[in-house]
Amino acid sequence: QVQLVESGGGLVQAGGSLRLSCAVSGTIISLNTMAWYRQAPGKQRELVALVTSGGSTNYVDSVKGRFTISRDNAKNTVYLQMNSLKPEDTAVYYCNTMLPVSWGQGTQVTVSS
Repeated sequence: QVQLVESGGGLVQAGGSLRLSCAVSGTIISLNTMAWYRQAPGKQRELVALVTSGGSTNYVDSVKGRFTISRDNAKNTVYLQMNSLKPEDTAVYYCNTMLPVSWGQGTQVTVSS
């Protein structure tokens, strides 16, 4: 069973930065496409960024140029570096595979204007 523990969220002013981490167990991230998702209040969960097993990355348009997804295969950990944060980035952030079965607790990111 895949277990995911997200951390690194917090309260930051607009223009600030945060680095999220996701410790993964129960699967080998280097063999999977891993992704970060987010869910804002009253909205559906959306995919924000992904990194394939081959290392290719892709981002939703709203975060391109500001967010960077990466992974440390030795630590089986996925990261999301978030720069130039905006109030509309406020959400609970989750990591998972592209076929999620269950979810971690997520990490809250709040960006004040």
